[in-house]
Amino acid sequence: MGQGWARRDILLALHETEGVGPATIRKLRKRKLLEACVQFSEEEWISFGLPPLRAAAVRRSLSRPFAEERKRLYAGMGVEWVTVEDEDYPELLRHLKNPPAVLYVQGRKELLNYPAYAIVGTRLPTAYGRQAARMLAERLSDVGITIVSGLARGIDACAHEGALRGTGSTIAVLGTPIGTIYPPQNAQLYHRIAEQGLLVSPFPLGTPGHPGLFPARNAVIAGMTRGTIVVEAAERSGSLITAELAEGFHRELFAVPGMIGSPKSVGTNMLIKSGRAKLLTGPEDVMADLWLTEAGLESRRRVLDAARRAAEGMTEEERRIVELLREGPKTSDELAELTGIPFGHLHALLINLTVKRKIEQHPGSLYCVR
Repeated sequence: MGQGWARRDILLALHETEGVGPATIRKLRKRKLLEACVQFSEEEWISFGLPPLRAAAVRRSLSRPFAEERKRLYAGMGVEWVTVEDEDYPELLRHLKNPPAVLYVQGRKELLNYPAYAIVGTRLPTAYGRQAARMLAERLSDVGITIVSGLARGIDACAHEGALRGTGSTIAVLGTPIGTIYPPQNAQLYHRIAEQGLLVSPFPLGTPGHPGLFPARNAVIAGMTRGTIVVEAAERSGSLITAELAEGFHRELFAVPGMIGSPKSVGTNMLIKSGRAKLLTGPEDVMADLWLTEAGLESRRRVLDAARRAAEGMTEEERRIVELLREGPKTSDELAELTGIPFGHLHALLINLTVKRKIEQHPGSLYCVR
């Protein structure tokens, strides 16, 4: 590399070297050796604590051809990178002891420093869990809170969907490099988030997938948000790891109470019972935690509600049905009684809302919001 290279380029090269972790980079920055390290010999890297093979690898990474090739590669993919020294790096994440030196992002980069809460939970939720996650995410999105989750199946996907349905947005923190979609069944959601929200990964392109990446993903989720909301978690749920990280980072922790006896609610109910998490009964609990005044909320709700309705593309009757279903799942007979809409016309409206992915149908003509 040589004279004149930006510190962010050096950070990118170090971050992309296998075996050079956040602790090593933190030590270089603390000792004011970041610029000097480009001239380190292999022996100096070894004396700094790297094994010989890693020392040789970092020397190769700290070269002009390597850095230029990586920058061209990301630019061609439409992927940007943000270093821990950049202004747009998430401020809350920056203050952790060993934050990722580089985050790879695609989409609305400005979301990195919007007020954000994480919503996490089981990959196999009940209908109650899916509805709770979507409702909370949408309502919080509607007051300008960015929803962060991990793009996993289940609660994560529901949280992203709910946030996109609101007037705010969502950040998906990946357990893979950007460009690798996991799980594959969330491909459509992945692309929606890339267009309307933000994809974030702490992993360089080409990082092989393995389970060990997910704790690092969870640390980013917990570290970049003001608090974490757990919706349905079994006793040994992976989402409890994110909850523990949020506690360790001294962030707020909320849990949605679950049904007594449900295996999917053992973890969340345990968090509440032990006093580790605050009981969450609705989005207002999070709003209160953020010191949002009722007057300010009402004013913001009116503005956001008008924008949401314009964006939804729904008729007044369709909006009425969706509002009723937000209160809880209902059968077509119950909706007919509550709305007074003739059954034939109601059936057509329900089909339209299902096609628009606003609601979903379950056995027994039972409908709920997505």
